[in-house]
Amino acid sequence: MTVLDSPIPRFHLAVPVDDLGRAQQFYGDVLGLERGRSADAWIDWDLAGHQLVTHLAPTAVERTHNPVDGHDVPVPHFGLILTVERFHALADRLRTADVDFVIEPYVRFEGQPGEQWTMFLRDPAGNALEFKAFGDDSQVFAS
Repeated sequence: MTVLDSPIPRFHLAVPVDDLGRAQQFYGDVLGLERGRSADAWIDWDLAGHQLVTHLAPTAVERTHNPVDGHDVPVPHFGLILTVERFHALADRLRTADVDFVIEPYVRFEGQPGEQWTMFLRDPAGNALEFKAFGDDSQVFAS
């Protein structure tokens, strides 16, 4: 056991946003995340049991992209690995909310190790999110 082992492994991620009201609408209403503690400059969100914090930080963050499977993947980005069923339910929810995808939902690495459904979008502050799903969970770390 290492110092990083935990009976309930969870990550904590804080991302900058330029408008907490728009962040609340996106993360709460569009994605449907439960809101946790908050203050004038930040809001905690329950991202599938992980702690995501939107911090008011109006200065722009440097962004770039890398080519992956014929698409320009935004960097940095964060997200979740979902079941295929939940991935498609979320994709439908995002389409209903008229969210603009950076990369529309599709199967990446089709027929290769690591085959997965993936989609990319940005929150109102420009933070990139990726949601993905593997039909075979053993492929998450396949090389």
